Amino acid sequence: MQMGKSDISGWMVRPAGRYPWVALAAVLGALAAHTARAAPDGGMDNAIVVRAARTWLAGGDPYDDPHFLYLPSAVLAAVPQAVLPPAVLRVLVPAAVTGLLVLGWACALRLHRVALGSRLAVLGLTGLAAGFAPFGHLVRLGNWTVTAAVALPLCLLLAGRGRWTAAGAVVGAAIALKPLLAPLALLFLFAGRRRALGVLVLVPALASAGAALLMPDPAGFFTRTLPFLLRGDDGFVRLYEASLAAVLPRAGVPRPLAEGAALLAAALGAACAYRRWRRAGPGPLRLAETAAGLMLSAFLVSRPSYDHYLLVVLPVLLAGLPYAGSVARRPWFWLALVPQLPGLTWPYLETGRRRAFKDAVTLCALAWTVAHQAVRGRGGPEPEAARAAYTGGAGRPVRAPTAPF
Repeated sequence: MQMGKSDISGWMVRPAGRYPWVALAAVLGALAAHTARAAPDGGMDNAIVVRAARTWLAGGDPYDDPHFLYLPSAVLAAVPQAVLPPAVLRVLVPAAVTGLLVLGWACALRLHRVALGSRLAVLGLTGLAAGFAPFGHLVRLGNWTVTAAVALPLCLLLAGRGRWTAAGAVVGAAIALKPLLAPLALLFLFAGRRRALGVLVLVPALASAGAALLMPDPAGFFTRTLPFLLRGDDGFVRLYEASLAAVLPRAGVPRPLAEGAALLAAALGAACAYRRWRRAGPGPLRLAETAAGLMLSAFLVSRPSYDHYLLVVLPVLLAGLPYAGSVARRPWFWLALVPQLPGLTWPYLETGRRRAFKDAVTLCALAWTVAHQAVRGRGGPEPEAARAAYTGGAGRPVRAPTAPF
């Protein structure tokens, strides 16, 4: 692609100066420090998992808490936190969540072959941290969704370099901690990577089975947590769910009709993701848009489905901005993010208990944009400046990726 001075792609992939990095460090540091002061337990959601680990260490059953919605392997993963004093957790957890989000963004950039020192790297992360409310929500809650926010771009980065088995292991490990990335199994089916798919399934299965044998009720996840998720009748949780299956009944739509509409939308989204994979195109965009389509389709119907789930897919889409024809260059991509501007209050949605409605608008608009791109879009070649940064300007890659397709 010939790129003149007026093309913003070239500007985005060039090195950033010193001051944008100072601003980014200030934003991230302020967010983590504020959370450390305001959340003595390291965040409400992280505290649920840590409390489950402490219950298990005391000989109790973690699944006595109906809000513990994780696999048994997550209990063992939380044990190191369970033995730490609260004063350490309140500082460690927000710092760790922030650091993992930074790592996920770095993986998304490298997936698209954008230099980590570029303007897009620093301005994109600053925009996410300061201009996208779910970023702050995730840090303040300490939710383990952050593991998926790192695992998805890392998985795609490995797959883009032909290391599908390693990618399957990454997704499997993330599922063992929180089963959010389970829909990515379809990506491995689309690509015909059966061995990698087997690793993806085997890792969480073995980890959960082994951990379950150590629990007072080894089948607790299936007998108590899974029915709870399928019923979705928890009054507190339902107020913050953004899926169509949860929001439409609150708007007066009969529950069976709402669930049917959500299932149909999810099925159509998955079909569009498959079409995007079949359409091929540039490798990074193909991987990112197919994976994002699968995850957004699942979020439309899954119970629960929160606003911070969007941070799993948004970085891999945003990092593709230098590519002509990418989803991030569609007007609806940016319009979908408007409801998530921090400090913006919408009429009739002033209370936090109605936040799910604007979260659902963002989710549906992003899902529609990615699906439309899958059917009608045409991804362009990577920007020359990004390719030069990837090759070191020498005409050959610094690391020659194995052809994954």
